[in-house]
Amino acid sequence: MTEEQPGELVIDPSPNELRDPFVRQEMKRATVWFGIGGAIALVVLLIQPLLIIFGGLVVAAMFDGGVRLLGRVLPIGRGWRLAIVVLAAMAFVLGTFYLTGMQIAAQFEQLQTTLIAQANRLTGWASGLGILPGRADIQGLLKEALGSVGKLTSFVGTAIGALTSLFMVLVIGLFVAMEPRLYERGLQWMVPSDMRGEFAITIERMAVTLRRLLAGRLAGMAFEGVLVFVILSLLGVPMALVLGMIAAILAFVPNVGAFTTGVLMTAVGFSAGVHTGFAALATYFVVQTIDGYVIIPMVAKRTVDLPPALTLSAQILAGTLFGVVGLALADPMTAMIKVALERSSEREGEDQLA
Repeated sequence: MTEEQPGELVIDPSPNELRDPFVRQEMKRATVWFGIGGAIALVVLLIQPLLIIFGGLVVAAMFDGGVRLLGRVLPIGRGWRLAIVVLAAMAFVLGTFYLTGMQIAAQFEQLQTTLIAQANRLTGWASGLGILPGRADIQGLLKEALGSVGKLTSFVGTAIGALTSLFMVLVIGLFVAMEPRLYERGLQWMVPSDMRGEFAITIERMAVTLRRLLAGRLAGMAFEGVLVFVILSLLGVPMALVLGMIAAILAFVPNVGAFTTGVLMTAVGFSAGVHTGFAALATYFVVQTIDGYVIIPMVAKRTVDLPPALTLSAQILAGTLFGVVGLALADPMTAMIKVALERSSEREGEDQLA
């Protein structure tokens, strides 16, 4: 071969060309990983509106459950039944605050003063024994703890932000409850056509699970709040009405809510005397025993059976990442993820049998 003659031409694609099968495979892998990272970053940036939207879905499930329950006794249109449910809920809340508004406001102010006094007494006693550092150091630690919550939950700290978020949750819940099938079809349009049947089954099971879970939570809240109020009133514990309302609200978040209720009841009880404090502590154990061994098992048979360790772990994780809102919505999120995983496992079993 002379110098003037060209050498052998390379026909195969170069390593930097997308025609190379190896490069295309690696590009696909890189695209998947970049997509997952981008999705996680997007969720972190949009966590506040996402939590508000999910809270709206939870409220919609409550309204839808009430509409379905009312439909068993009233053969009228869905819109009328939804209006009855919403008006009944508003009448209950407004009526409660109208009848006991002044009493609740006074007891809440008294509760705040009592808790501060009991906390100062406890920290003073512990500091005297050398268990805790000085009071100034304790206050500094509390400020650091409150300041480390993060930007994700800063909107909950202001009254305007909390009220705005609550209003948006209620509006979203009302709109979804008015026409749930419309939004379900919209979600199906976002899924590939060959996966829409499976997606519809999973969404339906999630909706049923969420309705049952919330029905059980509402029943437990009503039982615990009324029982705490009645027993504390009979024992002469101060601020029984407010403690009953707090117990009912915190019962929506099991484990963490029950512990917080017990601490508040005990602190208020001991502020009125040693005997009253032990009576409040005994009331807490009686209510939690009845709730844990009678109410919850009965409700769990007809609702969602979530293991306590799983719910507590989810609450700790969601509370750390997303604050109070995440803590309140931890159980519904866990239940929906559980349904999705169960359906995925069921489908894999069906594919293996086929």
